[in-house]
Amino acid sequence: MPSRIQGLRLLLVEDEFVLALGLTDTLGDLGAEVLGPVATVGDAMALIESMPEIDAAILDVNLGTEVVYPVADALIARSVPFFFSTANAHVVLPPRFAHIGVCRKPFAAAEFRAALDGLDADGMRRAG
Repeated sequence: MPSRIQGLRLLLVEDEFVLALGLTDTLGDLGAEVLGPVATVGDAMALIESMPEIDAAILDVNLGTEVVYPVADALIARSVPFFFSTANAHVVLPPRFAHIGVCRKPFAAAEFRAALDGLDADGMRRAG
């Protein structure tokens, strides 16, 4: 069964190098064109500004000492669907992101696939 992300330009914001490489490979194997990965808010914002079309995104909540929320706000302004990823089991997102899905790290294959399949060009859905 083909992946729903096949052919999509997917922004990957992840600061853990090994995980970013693994996700890039996995997403590529599923047919996505991976934009990045980028590891900082500044790099993500620069990529968003330079790319006319981004179809979807995966955003690590914590990027070193930064949080990814400005990137999320920029994607919402452009109607780009995305979900958050985090290793923090107790992360509390700001209320403005209550409708955005969260995929916990380390990713279980089924949960990650469900989160990817929940990326919908017509809107942002809850993951898993």
